[in-house]
Amino acid sequence: MGVLSASPTNMDHCIEACAKCARACEECTTACLQEPDVQARAHCIQTLNDCAEICLQAISYMARNSAFAKQLCQLCATICEACAIECEKFQDAHCQECAKICRECAEACRQMAS
Repeated sequence: MGVLSASPTNMDHCIEACAKCARACEECTTACLQEPDVQARAHCIQTLNDCAEICLQAISYMARNSAFAKQLCQLCATICEACAIECEKFQDAHCQECAKICRECAEACRQMAS
């Protein structure tokens, strides 16, 4: 697999996890914006945006077998963890589900980065 030296299944799993996470973050952002306490969610919404963007970027780096994919996946894991922590502060179903998906993505990214 060239520079990455990761098995295709490892990369495929990570790409799928990142795509699922980006979608969950976008959906959660939309749902958070409809909540009555939207002001209290400002930091969460910013983190959701960061997480969605880094996940999409990680997909691109992995897909083109970038020499920087592992480093980006490590950063992606860090941001996914931070997003999970933010989402867990809110008890609604969309935030709880998003947190779970973010943690799964963080784990896939850590495997990809190692």
